[in-house]
Amino acid sequence: MNDAAPAIESLSRDLHAHPETSFREFTSAAKISAFLAAAGFTLAEPLTGSPTAFVAVAGSGPLVVGICVEYDALPEIGHACGHNLITGASLAAATSLVPFVDELGITLKVIGTPAEEHGGGKVYLLEQGIFDDVALAMMVHPVSEGLSVNPAGTSSQVVGRYRVTFHGKASHAAAAPHLGINAADAAVVSQVAIGLLRQQLPSDHRVALFVAEAGVVTNIIPDTAVVNYECRAFTREQFDSLQARVRRCFDAGALATGATVDYVDVGPVYEALVQDDVLSSHWCSAMEFLGRDVSRSPGLSGGSTDMGNVSQLVPSIHPWVGIPGATSPIHSAGFADTANTAGAYTTMFESALGMAWTIADVAQDPSDRQEFLTRAHDRCPAPLVAAQKGL
Repeated sequence: MNDAAPAIESLSRDLHAHPETSFREFTSAAKISAFLAAAGFTLAEPLTGSPTAFVAVAGSGPLVVGICVEYDALPEIGHACGHNLITGASLAAATSLVPFVDELGITLKVIGTPAEEHGGGKVYLLEQGIFDDVALAMMVHPVSEGLSVNPAGTSSQVVGRYRVTFHGKASHAAAAPHLGINAADAAVVSQVAIGLLRQQLPSDHRVALFVAEAGVVTNIIPDTAVVNYECRAFTREQFDSLQARVRRCFDAGALATGATVDYVDVGPVYEALVQDDVLSSHWCSAMEFLGRDVSRSPGLSGGSTDMGNVSQLVPSIHPWVGIPGATSPIHSAGFADTANTAGAYTTMFESALGMAWTIADVAQDPSDRQEFLTRAHDRCPAPLVAAQKGL
């Protein structure tokens, strides 16, 4: 695709070989930042409170384009979500556009976004104003073979993650069990209630949990039990309703056993993904030229991304791109293996071309360009005025 292709593939393979989990991607972020600096980008000052995030900029045009980079891996199974390929595709798209930023009248902003798997790095970057001046944003996500690359109409699930702690009363399990309040029993009652609730849930709702703590020895009634759980649904309204129903199951566990219960958020809520129709159309034109299926399809049946939070504010696309021959689902050891194959890297560069094509098309189409500038100004006028003055 460009002269940097061998180095980009080498970097992607290196990330795959050395996975780092959420908010611990220090080496990965440093290597990606060094690559961008060598490719002609200017690195912004380190971001406060986000040591594994970065921003690299090329050009000074009024249309600010954000390309998101993800590089965190999953615990134990590594890059089973293909974030090494997301990195490579974003870098290839960005470096191919660098020679043309002045001609296109764009500011190209490559945004390193940590902790997509758990933690919501993009949410914190939104709060810090990193996306305030961005008129359009994009990234791609690899998936198993068979899904259309057309993002139009597809979405992702809202997800929230929480820690529930039951507080009971310890007592000797043989000498005085009647004096104890069993926090582990409260967790069990809650699990049973949630299991029964699933029969009455819509098919696209998800509840997942695991017991992180529930006693230490058999002869002490457990006074503490900890359950981590998450809820998912495709709209915020459905998510809020599901969350309320699940909380009642935990409340029931506490009520039945006499324990008390408290809840703690363990990360920000990931909002539903909104795919921009104009960007989707340009993307599909590119991918159809490359021989990909661009028919409309419902997208993934489940899954969440903090790119949803970006897309709620900034016109965005997050296409799903199938790797030829990939039969294992994402978040599996099989998909981690697939993310390091020749077919995966071919897909990575095709996706990069699609992103670069989309950006160039929008920048050169007077109507589309003005639409995105206007939408950005309406959302956040001050940063856009500064960008238009070249500040």
